[in-house]
Amino acid sequence: MELKKIGWDDYYQALFSKYNNGVYIPSRVSIEHKNMYQVLTDDGEFLAEITGKFKAESRVDYPAVGDWVILELRSGADRCSIHAILNRRSKFTRKMAGKKTDEQIVVANIDTVFIVSSLNSDLNIRRIERYLTQVWDSGANPVVVLNKLDICDNVEELVREVENTAFGVPVHAISCLKKNGLKKINSHLELGKTIALIGSSGVGKSSIINILMGEEIQKTSDIRDDGKGRHTTTHRELLLLPSGAVIIDTPGMRELQLWDDGDGLSGTFADIEELATQCKFTDCKHDTEPDCAVKEAIEDGRITPERLKSYWKMLRELMYLELKKSKANYDKIKWDMIYRK
Repeated sequence: MELKKIGWDDYYQALFSKYNNGVYIPSRVSIEHKNMYQVLTDDGEFLAEITGKFKAESRVDYPAVGDWVILELRSGADRCSIHAILNRRSKFTRKMAGKKTDEQIVVANIDTVFIVSSLNSDLNIRRIERYLTQVWDSGANPVVVLNKLDICDNVEELVREVENTAFGVPVHAISCLKKNGLKKINSHLELGKTIALIGSSGVGKSSIINILMGEEIQKTSDIRDDGKGRHTTTHRELLLLPSGAVIIDTPGMRELQLWDDGDGLSGTFADIEELATQCKFTDCKHDTEPDCAVKEAIEDGRITPERLKSYWKMLRELMYLELKKSKANYDKIKWDMIYRK
């Protein structure tokens, strides 16, 4: 297997230079097991494990699917050792479920993320906003894929609604069942580029992969009678497509708790933040203040009240998360949380 086909380029080659002593080889994590990893190398696929020499202070210091890792081959052994992880170019993360304030890396070193949703009752604009925020923060480029157009009577209306939410982001309506619209997503499958699929269960992520692979690689199942999805993918896996692109399937997410905000929130809600600069008061809360550009935009239908509420909700969530991460920011964050709606 050529490493270039699975994403290796000059960026990673430069990072590898300090390990290039004849002892180590580069590889990419394709599947993460409980205490073991499947990795891809120039010489094929191997099982690899962490050894005592591996340095890790937290969960995010361990390999994730998509990571480039440095392997130390063992003579005569059926397994190899992971010596180190090369710096990640991008990573899609979320807050780990539960009360602990821990980061969970879903996939690493991705170029594009397909945010997959269904054109049925499961289509949720607020959920798409949340996904977009995390994708912008990941360092990858988002693409929204709306599957199951064959069961939707108002496709154009829903596509416009998503486009008005995902400014400048490609939005493609497709049907895996009828194989309609697939050329639209093929345009994103470039040689050596890595695409990850995220979305709820039952939206068709595995069906998309099966079509792109040209064979049934991933198990699929019908949605339930209530329109909710069934879990079919149980783990993350990196696959090489016939087009030369790399694709990573992920299990359906019941929830996506935000983790970090670089420019993610600003990228998703660029319209609201741009309007806010036109308000009379720099600390405008877009509530009862006069000459509020955001309120005017709501009144004339340019943005919806629900979108503003979604913006405040995620902003409060990120500020509260920052508070839990750093007690030093307590006073500033508490003040903002009290006065922002």
